[in-house]
Amino acid sequence: MTLDASPATEGGDRRRTDAAAIGARVERLPLCRWHVTVRLVIGVVTFFEAFDQLLIAYALPQLRTEWQLGTGHATALMTVGSVGMLLGAVLSGRLADRFGRVRVIAVCIAVSSLCNLLLTASGSPGPFMAVRFVQGLAIGGEVPVAATFIAEITRTRHRGRFVLLYELVFPAGLTAGALLASWLVPLLGWRWMFGLSALPGVLCFVVARYVPESPRWLADQGRHREALATMDAIEERVRRITGAPLPEPEPVPEETAPPAGTRGGGGLRELLSGRYRKRTLVIGVLWFTGYFVNYGITSWLPTIYSTRFGLSLSEALLHSTLTSCAGLLGCLVVALTVDRVGRRRTVVRCLGAAAGCLLLLGVLGAGSAGAVLLWTSLAAVFFFGSNICLYLYTPELFPTRMRALGSSVGGALNRLGVILGPIVVGAVYAGGTLGAVFLTLAGTALAGSLTAAAGAEETSGRKLESIAP
Repeated sequence: MTLDASPATEGGDRRRTDAAAIGARVERLPLCRWHVTVRLVIGVVTFFEAFDQLLIAYALPQLRTEWQLGTGHATALMTVGSVGMLLGAVLSGRLADRFGRVRVIAVCIAVSSLCNLLLTASGSPGPFMAVRFVQGLAIGGEVPVAATFIAEITRTRHRGRFVLLYELVFPAGLTAGALLASWLVPLLGWRWMFGLSALPGVLCFVVARYVPESPRWLADQGRHREALATMDAIEERVRRITGAPLPEPEPVPEETAPPAGTRGGGGLRELLSGRYRKRTLVIGVLWFTGYFVNYGITSWLPTIYSTRFGLSLSEALLHSTLTSCAGLLGCLVVALTVDRVGRRRTVVRCLGAAAGCLLLLGVLGAGSAGAVLLWTSLAAVFFFGSNICLYLYTPELFPTRMRALGSSVGGALNRLGVILGPIVVGAVYAGGTLGAVFLTLAGTALAGSLTAAAGAEETSGRKLESIAP
């Protein structure tokens, strides 16, 4: 990959002008089959990364018996992949901002699938955890970079619906993994589940060959000729599909660009300074609280159903799957309404409603499997809906030069929540008070809702270059 800028694009002012022109050309593209095709290819990759992510929760009851694991070892087995995802999210953002979105996505899916093959051969907790850590690096790296890429190829009009209909593949992957695991694990065992999950590795070749690099990123890197060539090819494809000429690009208002010479260099320093400091802190809190609640619940539900209420493995997995299905419904509702309701209001309301459901469950005492199923499923509708909105909202808050990095910082705080949620729930649950588990999660969701209400900015209906110059 060539990283040198052409002489015509040297200098921050020219680079900013080129990037704005490319952004205006992206904005004039009508949504058509080309967008849907690219979204489908990247979506299939994300689907299987999500599929891989939650499989450990459904393999854990069988692994605990096979390897005679205590609560501490079981928690370590569950969370080691999340530690890898945290580091992968941080590293991939920087790599994607330097070397490109598409290359990082292709490498991540290849590594994740290879790790699934290695997991099938694991005979003890040590090797299993080592491979899950490496797989976590790949999963944590792919998801925020893919969200960044989809945001950059999409126009402002209906961007929320388009991006979130793509992001539905992630909870769909979680749900599909739950459905397959609930049938396959009792029938054939956990190794078959990971073996089948290795098959999508061939997608790395499809992505590398058929998905173009983000023209916005190429222009921002000063690679003017490549950006123009990629944009020309995309526009020609769209013209052939629509059978109509494209409208002229709208001029970019002067106020959407920073004064000459003030363009930051990207990186963590700029991310934590100026206008972006508050955005980074707020989005980090939202990612952490949303996924602390999400994985605090979903990771332990199969175990809670089997150990507290005496359900069989199949019944426990089925109850947990119903909660995941309810969450998928919440994601669909948010995808269809987010452009009208707005990003900020969606997050505030969803996290607040999730807190209310979990508070009621904690107060009622979670005395039966049916009560846990009802209230956790209602809560899942809301916290799944809030969390999927963050995949749309986060890339909108940062400029192209550090959009993947900003998204990956959000992804890292996501992973911190994924790690600490199961640990805290495990510790509270070990104390024997199930109601306290749900009260703890309710307080966390409420903290996220209040943070969004106090500090989140609205981005609906605004161009990316206007939101984050």
